[in-house]
Amino acid sequence: MELPPGIVYFINAFTAYFFPSVLVYIFLTLVAGHQSYFNDVPRWLIISAAIVSQPLRVAPSFVYTKLRSGRVAKALGAVIPPVVEEWSIFTVSKLAATLRDGYPGDVLHKFTLKYGNTYQLEMLNQIIVVTLEPEHIKAILSTQFESFEKGLVFYGQMGSLLGKGVFNSDGEMWKFHRAMTRPFFTRERISDFEIYHRNCDISLSHAKHRIAEGHPVDFQDLVSRFTLDSATEFLFGNNVGSLLAGIPYAHSHAGKNPSSFYAHPSTAFVKAFTEGQLNSVCRMNYGNEWPLWEFWKDEVKPQRRIIDAFAEPLLRKALEMREKETSGGGDESKDEEDVTLLAHLVRHTQDPNILKDELVNLLVAGRDTTGSLLTSSFYMLTQHPDIEKRLREEVIDEVGPSSSPTYENMREMKYLRAFLNEVLRLYPPVPADTRSTKNATTLPPASPGQKAVYVPANVPVVYSIMHMQRRTDLWGPDALQFDPDRFIDERLHKYLVPNPFIFCPFNAGPRICLGQQFAYHEATYFLVRFLQQFANFSLDDAANVKPPADWANEEGLKAMEKIHPLAHLTMYVKGGLWVRMEELKLSDA
Repeated sequence: MELPPGIVYFINAFTAYFFPSVLVYIFLTLVAGHQSYFNDVPRWLIISAAIVSQPLRVAPSFVYTKLRSGRVAKALGAVIPPVVEEWSIFTVSKLAATLRDGYPGDVLHKFTLKYGNTYQLEMLNQIIVVTLEPEHIKAILSTQFESFEKGLVFYGQMGSLLGKGVFNSDGEMWKFHRAMTRPFFTRERISDFEIYHRNCDISLSHAKHRIAEGHPVDFQDLVSRFTLDSATEFLFGNNVGSLLAGIPYAHSHAGKNPSSFYAHPSTAFVKAFTEGQLNSVCRMNYGNEWPLWEFWKDEVKPQRRIIDAFAEPLLRKALEMREKETSGGGDESKDEEDVTLLAHLVRHTQDPNILKDELVNLLVAGRDTTGSLLTSSFYMLTQHPDIEKRLREEVIDEVGPSSSPTYENMREMKYLRAFLNEVLRLYPPVPADTRSTKNATTLPPASPGQKAVYVPANVPVVYSIMHMQRRTDLWGPDALQFDPDRFIDERLHKYLVPNPFIFCPFNAGPRICLGQQFAYHEATYFLVRFLQQFANFSLDDAANVKPPADWANEEGLKAMEKIHPLAHLTMYVKGGLWVRMEELKLSDA
């Protein structure tokens, strides 16, 4: 029987905290029994002394560590990041609440305005460093890659959902996953657009049917199903058919959703996947103490069981095929270029836990990130009809009014690639990430004339891609304006070319996203097909969840949002992105 997280936490705490107190109690009791002048010491005083002995030991140790860090930093010519004075258990709870109702990264952004682009959070005996500096991010992801890892804290927080998959592993396990997945993201494989074609046609059909009925379309749901079906077919050779369940009606007409929509396995999977990610990210706000908020029940494991139930048929099929090969019933000498990624994984391990973990991790990458990119793309199209028109003109010129795009077409559509990059800049699918220092290290100076930043060992470092990519000092005074031309005109050479790490939507270095070009191709294909067949995108005000009224009084993009963006592991729109549009006839194009 598996113990609840809170019980496990207290068992570990007993070993680290209470057990030494017990030893102190025994020692004081023995002293009192052998020394006559201690005979009259009350038992409660001995117990109290034993209990407070640990905080009296830990507190000075924490203070000493801070003082020592200051001395080491000074000796290295480095500085300690400023400490956020407002950080407390109440702020942590507020930060957790923003995951469901606030603006992504809002609390941390307000700290940035006061403390600068690098600062640290302290609570109890834990330190977290937060940075928005491209030089720091470059060091974490690339130049000092070996000094950082996901770390034990991250493993514990994400383990219930991601297990030991590629996104939640280091060392040899990470190298194993990486080596297995790399061969399946060659140009030849990611340029096979037949998978996109089949699933996009179903998506187009759903959209046409819904607008013919006079109802809005939830593009977030539509593209999530498109990316899920495409990902499972590309990676595992088995399309799960989530598009076959149909797409939902708006809440005001939810009664029109057939029972088959709710009963489809993919519907339960999508809900579990979203809740699992949200609950996992909530743990990050509480650091090592997250089990206290899930004391009697791991809130993520029930969601993971639903996800596993969804993925297990794929796994069983791959294992059966592997068994047939090894028993002589299949062609084991078949060129591995022809097998799926899952079949390739099964050739190297039959451990069901490793395989299931990898399935979940790859589905996060294959479904959620590109789904987030497409959702934000359509949101921007509703706000910029001039950009919609210009994109369609490029599509018609390069691809034609009805043809499917080829790899060569995609290379020539410069403005469409710039459009996607601008979406990735302002609404990166993974808005923030974290690494932990393996040993004490320094982050390089953020700019000439500044000092390096000292970070002790085993300290999580959170880097916010979204906030860095919105900085006006890095991208120019118009950084908060949505303008794809910045990736084409002189601003490209003024800002990005000299400092490429100001744009990191796919991470960088050894752990750079292997599916980067896959995501570009998939998103481009989908946008081309929809721009060929639909026009005049607009938000449906009645169906969309509106942002809180007080956002209008805030600064930056938050004040301009027409929908309510949120983020767990990836960004998404609260309540869906409900869009109206018109079918575009060939004569109109």
